Amino acid sequence: MALSAKLNLRQSQSMVMTPQLLQSIRLLQFTQLELDQFVQDQIEINPLLEREASQDNLPVADRSALPEPDLGSEANASEDWSMNELEVSSSAIADKLDSSLDNVFPDDPGHSESGSPAQGPLSGRNGSDVIGRPESDFDLESVIAGSLTLRDHLSEQISLTLRTVSDRAIAHELVDALDPNGYLDADFDEVADRLGCEREDVEAVLGALQEMDPPGVFASCLSECLALQLRRLDRYDPAMAALLENLPLLAKRDFKTLSRICGVDEGDLIDMLSEIRKLDPRPGLAFEPSGTDAIVYDVEVRESADKSWRIELNPDALPRILVDRDYYARISRTGLSSDEKLFMSECLQNATWLERSLDQRATTILKVATEIVRQQDAFFVHGVSALKPMTMKMVADAIGMHESTVSRVSANKYMLTPRGMLEFRYFFTVSIASSGGEDGHSSEAVRQRIRTMIDRESPDSILSDDALVAMLKGEGIDIARRTVAKYREGMNIASSVQRRREKRALAVAHG
Repeated sequence: MALSAKLNLRQSQSMVMTPQLLQSIRLLQFTQLELDQFVQDQIEINPLLEREASQDNLPVADRSALPEPDLGSEANASEDWSMNELEVSSSAIADKLDSSLDNVFPDDPGHSESGSPAQGPLSGRNGSDVIGRPESDFDLESVIAGSLTLRDHLSEQISLTLRTVSDRAIAHELVDALDPNGYLDADFDEVADRLGCEREDVEAVLGALQEMDPPGVFASCLSECLALQLRRLDRYDPAMAALLENLPLLAKRDFKTLSRICGVDEGDLIDMLSEIRKLDPRPGLAFEPSGTDAIVYDVEVRESADKSWRIELNPDALPRILVDRDYYARISRTGLSSDEKLFMSECLQNATWLERSLDQRATTILKVATEIVRQQDAFFVHGVSALKPMTMKMVADAIGMHESTVSRVSANKYMLTPRGMLEFRYFFTVSIASSGGEDGHSSEAVRQRIRTMIDRESPDSILSDDALVAMLKGEGIDIARRTVAKYREGMNIASSVQRRREKRALAVAHG
């Protein structure tokens, strides 16, 4: 059989995921802070981009219609840790806040304009238009001072408490081994070998360090941390020591066994427990910045005069940019090289793309939010008990978008409503079947109903999971026992046996 070469002409169509298309998809799922940082990065590398100073006439939508948003002008386009948490996390907290005092005084000509991005998407340019002239609204009191860290706090005490150089070296080595919670995770033999001392020297220095503030620091576990604090309060007796040695029983609310082990009655045991609850299981965290960013809502829902819902995009969550096409036209008429012309052409293309992508992102968020409010109208009127089952496919079909697009838009987006600030994904819940053949019930509404039932139970009538199933079926909710148990555990609610022990013990203590 002979082989021969042939030329065939074939025509086909396919969708190519260009880098710009991929970036447009990423923009949909950016949080407000991520989006603002991305826009700031683009402004820094693109000479044709700048932020718009003012922002008015934001779009408004109601339940009856969804107008296209007018996005611009000419440039448009405290928990009970003793019961719920006995394992101390060793994960690191967020990076410390920048405490640098550089450029505190912007009128100093020796400092240039800060290159850090603005915290708010609507902020103007940092610095001033004229070098050496500070902004009129500059407020020195708004500068955040550096916070005292746990290491700094302990180092001050070490320099005042320990006298010898060797003891201070050991102390600083142990400070370096602390985790953010203030717990010590170090091998004493390894520390001794590294510093050329004896293990007994390390243990002696540790004893001195455990007397420092904050109380409970340099402990190796939760029970030791609590014991150190109780010793400082002169409340560490044999009964309390026995209680700390059996913290797992405390987590199970097994007060009867604990009373027998500690040699006290349930009333005294409850008093001991109240003392433990006043202690700090993570003493080191008091000296660390939380690293928590404030949530900026993307959409606000308000009730209008005609009882309909007004849905407005939050101006603080919309980075507004301007494309300086006049500058591009002027510079294009000058004698640019081919590489310079290519660079400016790419800058104009990227700026135009970003302008349109931000417009499309805002429009998509508004459409999804409007449809959520339309389908969950009863929730905004009556509360969580009226929350309806809703899937992303239901919203996608209603607004003519793909389900994956709705999923990206709903990620890390928040809605300010009369019922509080809620994430978009809060409204997407599975359906629990109705025993009477009516429409299904939202899983979130069922969770709320279970919590309400448990909150109303008395010490003499604790509801088991089977009892909860029977009561829910009496209200027309067809749910399995394992589902009730899963929802209860997800809300961090103890079992009926543990709740009975706890409530009876509390009743004895207050009786």
